[in-house]
Amino acid sequence: MDDSLLDRHAEALDLFTDRVHAVGADRWAARTPCEGWSVRDLVNHLTVEQLWVPPLVSEGRTMAEVGDAFDGDVLGDDPVGVWDRAAAAARAAFGERGAMDRAVPLSYGETGAGAYCSQMVLDAVVHAWDLSRGIGADDRLPRDLVDFALGEVEPYADSLSGSGLFDPPLDPPRGADDQTRLLAMVGRRA
Repeated sequence: MDDSLLDRHAEALDLFTDRVHAVGADRWAARTPCEGWSVRDLVNHLTVEQLWVPPLVSEGRTMAEVGDAFDGDVLGDDPVGVWDRAAAAARAAFGERGAMDRAVPLSYGETGAGAYCSQMVLDAVVHAWDLSRGIGADDRLPRDLVDFALGEVEPYADSLSGSGLFDPPLDPPRGADDQTRLLAMVGRRA
């Protein structure tokens, strides 16, 4: 098991959790940098991503077997509590003995659980920035998470927009710091 990957995963979840807990009652409908997504939509998206982890990693189920179980709004009347439980379950699934050695059936094909976990770290880091912007919180990301996310996304940044899930990469300003470069790679203007 790669403890450093699990550490980054835990840090990314903690960062996003901190932001979720900072959402004021009047901010759930606020806009985020993700076009068409409110704060609630963004938190719902990342919650759904966490809900997928236990069936795929722990139970070895396919996406088809899980079906539409996580479609729609999963947050209900307790978005913070639902997020907390989903994040804890994802953390536990990735942390199981032998979990990182498993193959996981994702939408684009079977991949190693370690690669899946790395993608989840990237997603949580970038969306923590989005959520910070949406709620008006400090949007500086921890250096170790920025470094990890850059290492994850750099090899395939140019192809992300082709997935339909990301905006095309932007050219960062000359002399941009690593956080700004990371955000530009995933189509965000810092």
